Amino acid sequence: MAPAKKVIVIGLDGLEPKIVESMLAQGELPNLARLRASGGYSRCRTTFPAQTPVAWSTFATGVNPGGHGIFDFIRRDPRTYLPDLALNRYEQKSAFLPPKAVNLRRGTPVWELLTEAGIPSVIVRCPCTYPPDNVKGRMLSGMGVPDLRGGLGTATFYSSADGVKPGESENIIAVRPDSSGAVKTHLIGPRNPKTNADILLEISLEVRAEKRMVAVRSDGQPKVLEVHEGKWSDWLKVKFKTGMLQSVSGMVRFILVRTSPVLELYASPVNFDPATPMFPVSTPWEYGAELQRETGTFYTTGMVEDHTGLTNGRIDESAYLDQCEQVLRERERMMLYELGRMTEGLFFCLFDTPDRLQHMFWRFREPNHPANRPDDAPADFTRIIEEHYRKCDEIVGKAMQHADGDTLFITLSDHGFNSFQRGVHLNTWLHDNGFLALKPGSKPGEEAGDFFKQVDWDKTRAYALGLGSMYLNLRGREARGIVESSDADRVTRDIVTGLTGLRDTDRGIEAVQGVVTRDEVYSGPYASESPDMVVNFASGYRVSWATALGGLPHGHFEDNVKRWGGDHIIDPALVPGVLFMNRPFGGERSPALIDLAPTILAALGVTKGAAMEGTSLLI
Repeated sequence: MAPAKKVIVIGLDGLEPKIVESMLAQGELPNLARLRASGGYSRCRTTFPAQTPVAWSTFATGVNPGGHGIFDFIRRDPRTYLPDLALNRYEQKSAFLPPKAVNLRRGTPVWELLTEAGIPSVIVRCPCTYPPDNVKGRMLSGMGVPDLRGGLGTATFYSSADGVKPGESENIIAVRPDSSGAVKTHLIGPRNPKTNADILLEISLEVRAEKRMVAVRSDGQPKVLEVHEGKWSDWLKVKFKTGMLQSVSGMVRFILVRTSPVLELYASPVNFDPATPMFPVSTPWEYGAELQRETGTFYTTGMVEDHTGLTNGRIDESAYLDQCEQVLRERERMMLYELGRMTEGLFFCLFDTPDRLQHMFWRFREPNHPANRPDDAPADFTRIIEEHYRKCDEIVGKAMQHADGDTLFITLSDHGFNSFQRGVHLNTWLHDNGFLALKPGSKPGEEAGDFFKQVDWDKTRAYALGLGSMYLNLRGREARGIVESSDADRVTRDIVTGLTGLRDTDRGIEAVQGVVTRDEVYSGPYASESPDMVVNFASGYRVSWATALGGLPHGHFEDNVKRWGGDHIIDPALVPGVLFMNRPFGGERSPALIDLAPTILAALGVTKGAAMEGTSLLI
């Protein structure tokens, strides 16, 4: 193929092939059908495991996770056995220097090779790009950007009810309106780096029950923000004072749940202001401000959609859908702004909302899903995923208008989707099969707690942490390791043999299809950082919520009753992504994510990177 002048890549996170293929057959995705007719379509192999940051990192670098170092959302610290975020970290070399964000995705991404070749790239919201890379062109960071408190997203729920307990990733602030309906309260900002105390910003609420509205007054912009029941507010931009003449800028949105019989107000996680972020979220630095000026204020956190607000029951499905729609449209505006001025090079834009929406609405496709409940909203959400796919198809169509004869146009997803009805307690299985020991007097259950609180490391040979990752308690690597390197293969083999084919006796079906070892799926300079084993779950199963954080509940299985009722972290063979291109593609093997970086480079006439394992799909 003659070199292209432009490559346009539209990422649709989590698009499921079976749904796409069914809708194509029924003529419901006309733009994707047109793209298929002009080039081709195929299912696309994903990564081990089939996780968003892992998969998109492989897309960007053309190497397996052992070559880029991202294996899970969560990594363990072998010195403490405690979980930590795996996408980035903060370093401060001395008290006299400011902290610095460090991207833990390594490898050489495609846009770096294009930069070396003098070809520009515009990368919008690709995961694992925080802090952003230096590119010839522009980059807006994606998944991995924290909120102002340094987490993936901590919301705040204001309530006048008694005894409200915090749910997942949220703060609870009790409020008591006075006789006039006024409330004095605060926003929770970043932590003070010296004292670790929360930095607060005073706000006041004026409750106007007759109008089903609350006015938020503050020193931010606007000074008075109206928040109406059931509707997301505009952005409130604020500054948290961190010292003499020092402050940190942030922005927050609200939704009023109700004013009576109790007052309930939900505040999103506080986002970086793209014009003045605490840490860089774009390259060049001022690109975030440009996008905000040209396309409107936008979310900057890596996990934009407030799924924990829905999971915790603070907002309902309609509010979540409304937010997903707003996020979809803000990303569309960015895409059209950039495509309108693109003349050459690579453009990539990721739309995350298909993934986030499927996580929360998959259960409505399954009447027997344990997460369905009598108090679910009366609206019919059984086809909401298909409706969203149609919106994504429309966006692809708008992007295709910017593709000419010198353009390679690609649309793909990083993985597919599946049901998540039952969780598997891996640590409890390890305990019951003699691989993990608890302290004397302790047993699996609530008293075992999270974070391995009751684990006896001097008698433990293996443990599970994260979303399907398992580790040996290896001597010389873990702080209190007992497994000798000479015995590691045997212990691994025993776990693989014992866990493969694990059956859910309550349902009479297989829950675990297999377990892969490090040597089977990872290679490269960072393979030694990977889990020793990765569990491949069957359809409908996933690692339990407790296992992800080092918990040991009773039994080996539990119903997943959370609204997060769909997932994809199962056997990767069960959740391939989709791949559409406007040029014929193929080869001796089926396409994989690892092939996309070499394909993009080949289209632009650039030799693939020396470490890249994939091959160009162009024929």
